[in-house]
Amino acid sequence: MRIAVDDLSGSEVAAFLAEHVAEMRSITPPESKHALDLEGLRRPGVTFWTVTDDDGSIVGCGALKALAAGHAEVKSMRTASARKRSGVASLLLGHLIGEARRMGYARLSLETGAAEFFAPARALYAKFGFEPCAPFADYKPDPLSVFLTRAL
Repeated sequence: MRIAVDDLSGSEVAAFLAEHVAEMRSITPPESKHALDLEGLRRPGVTFWTVTDDDGSIVGCGALKALAAGHAEVKSMRTASARKRSGVASLLLGHLIGEARRMGYARLSLETGAAEFFAPARALYAKFGFEPCAPFADYKPDPLSVFLTRAL
């Protein structure tokens, strides 16, 4: 597998992200959906990576969004359905943490869902040292959201 910064210009990454946003919308009501769409991921302060398989197909993605000096948010973590529980997410999250350190961030935070569907994601984040925290940035308290953070 290969992890690389993606400029979000390809049709494959657009389709991968559209599937992600559609799935999040099917699970989470609009007022609790925080997944960034393609345009949101193209904003300044967001760096986006794709994970590709040996054949070049996208099997995962994730982003870092600058929040404040020394603080970034993990966004748009996704693994292709056919590759779930195959190590893609662990490889990518480890990469994002390393890149955040390299970029000079001292803290990473994220929002994920509270529903059972998101239990594997919450377990992954806990494995990497993320702990519950209060809502951060522009987030508001939401019973459908779990907020996590970790120092780097």
